[in-house]
Amino acid sequence: MRLVKPRRRIALRNAAFTLVEVVVSLAIITSVFGTIILAYIHSSRRAEWSGYSLAAQALAIQQMEQARSAIYDPSIVPVKNELTNLNLTAWTYSAGVLKGYSAAILDLPVSGTNVVWATNYVTVRMIWASTNPPVSIQMVQIDTVWPFTGWGTRQLYTNSVANYYAPDNPEVL
Repeated sequence: MRLVKPRRRIALRNAAFTLVEVVVSLAIITSVFGTIILAYIHSSRRAEWSGYSLAAQALAIQQMEQARSAIYDPSIVPVKNELTNLNLTAWTYSAGVLKGYSAAILDLPVSGTNVVWATNYVTVRMIWASTNPPVSIQMVQIDTVWPFTGWGTRQLYTNSVANYYAPDNPEVL
């Protein structure tokens, strides 16, 4: 019995991992850390995209607030309709539809010259809600188009906002 115990101690002292076990464990560790790093990169890219999208939505809402503050009263002579005066760079008017656009910088934290431009495409459409008595409302739709360079390509995205405006009536107020 005394001879068996020292042999066991020697065998346990010389025990080690085989080359196959080491390679398999390294492969598992590499795949786990690679997945964690890819998830981090993807989540940071998605967070950047969300920031761009929120800035574009804020730009569209800013243009919508400008329309909201406009006076639209067809009951006075001459008709007062400031919804067609939204500080657009270029606009066209045909068949009750006003279309135009304006460009602005997205409100993003930037340093240097890496600003991101977006374009607001504005559509003001006259809609007749009733003919007797004639009541018209106007739909204002703003589509903000902005670029995002991510995942190896540059793509354009659009945020849209729409609202309906009924006539103001200063006599009632």
